[in-house]
Amino acid sequence: MAALPITHGGPGPVRGKHYFFVCVNSVSQAKAHKVFDDFAAISYRAQIVAGKNFIFKILVGGENYIHAKVFWALPCYGGGVVLVDVQENKTKTDSIEPF
Repeated sequence: MAALPITHGGPGPVRGKHYFFVCVNSVSQAKAHKVFDDFAAISYRAQIVAGKNFIFKILVGGENYIHAKVFWALPCYGGGVVLVDVQENKTKTDSIEPF
């Protein structure tokens, strides 16, 4: 699994993370109880813990966005990706804040 570029603390652009979102897309739809027209990460912020916490701003169709909190475990803990939570009804201008 390739390493993601990290923006510590603040928001950053998302590039080259297709494999990551294939893992998260279906789980996000299930948690939100919706089928999304689009699923494109716009930006994210990260926090280093015993792995990495990411909060992504994701375009899900039209002017609709969600924020998805994802935990990526360290390789010594299996390196798995877990969708922790989803916040719906976000806009393009909503800041990405921890939740």
